[in-house]
Amino acid sequence: MTTTPPPFRCFGGTDPLYAAYHDDEWAVPVHDEHALYERISLEAFQSGLSWITILRKRPAFRAAFAGFDPEAVAEYGEDDVARLLADEGIVRNRAKIEATVANARALLDLHATGRTLDEVLWSYAPEPRPRPRTWAEVPGRTAQSAALAKELKRLGFRFVGPTTAYAAMQACGVVDDHLADCLVALGSPTARATPAE
Repeated sequence: MTTTPPPFRCFGGTDPLYAAYHDDEWAVPVHDEHALYERISLEAFQSGLSWITILRKRPAFRAAFAGFDPEAVAEYGEDDVARLLADEGIVRNRAKIEATVANARALLDLHATGRTLDEVLWSYAPEPRPRPRTWAEVPGRTAQSAALAKELKRLGFRFVGPTTAYAAMQACGVVDDHLADCLVALGSPTARATPAE
């Protein structure tokens, strides 16, 4: 007799903050412009770091970047960059901070053309595919993420290469890479207790 293993979290199982992110946010479709801007910004800050580091600093990031309000962040100048470089609550990387400010301006420019980040991001959604069974089956980048990164760069966004673009696609639910045996993939009632922003 074979037994089916119990559902598990495909990541984040040992840390309550990480588990909540896994259960309630990651791969949940997001369409709100501020929430999309936040996720792309945080994915850029995560580059080279662990995601749990960014999650733990997320409240400080939200405070530092005016709740990721692009209208407010677009007004940031060199004094604000200097202030952020001194803020121990966030990742103090000049290139990433300046990219977050530049991306707010790029987002406003995009809105001025009548387009939205939601439209751009979701236009690169891939065809549905079978759920991965192992992390080895989850790509770090795809043709769609490379095309999205190219389009974002053309629109003036910075620090969003193909790998960061794919991570943003995962974070925003454009792709859902929860493993096949994950409690979220199996529809566990304990997962997805709260909707994403």
